[in-house]
Amino acid sequence: MEDVLAVYARPYDPQWPVVCVDEKSKELHADAAARPPRLPQPGRVARIDYEYERRGTANIFMAVEPLAGKRRVWITAQRTKQDFAELLRQLADEEYVAAAKIVLVCDNLNTHGPHVLYEQYPPAEARRIAERFEWHYTPEHGSWLNVAEIELSVLEQQCLRRRFASQAFLASEAAAWEGERNQATAKIRWQFTAADARIKLRRLYPSLNI
Repeated sequence: MEDVLAVYARPYDPQWPVVCVDEKSKELHADAAARPPRLPQPGRVARIDYEYERRGTANIFMAVEPLAGKRRVWITAQRTKQDFAELLRQLADEEYVAAAKIVLVCDNLNTHGPHVLYEQYPPAEARRIAERFEWHYTPEHGSWLNVAEIELSVLEQQCLRRRFASQAFLASEAAAWEGERNQATAKIRWQFTAADARIKLRRLYPSLNI
């Protein structure tokens, strides 16, 4: 825990950007063909029937640089090791190509780690990409320490609380949301420090009998 909190306490450095990564699943629903939605009319709001058609699921990857007010959203069909390896490659070679090293914060899910690169790319290429990252993991049951969860919550409230019938439509709407947030340079300033943790979460620290 204190390792992640120490990362958040670092001053902003574009050469060593702190990037938080997380993902969530989104069910795809289409309006029921027998009961299409009714468009809004003067004096009457739009009406959407509670019935819907299931269209599977999609995965949402979120990468957010909280101190720079920058985020990037990827929509994928699945959340596999290969998908996460491609996410790492894009961060290293496209999003932060000029950075000396990317300080990456993520939870300890089994798909989160340099090992996924070796399952996707030749060893030399996997090694090259892995060395672009400085890895930091939130503790078990401590994923709330990942700032990307905050940004996913904002995405949920501002964009996802409606039906998406296809992965393509979800991707286009998420891209529009991402563009507006980045244009506004919406930043997240983490306030919880290691000193706070030692007081408020002291039950999690070992007791020393001296």
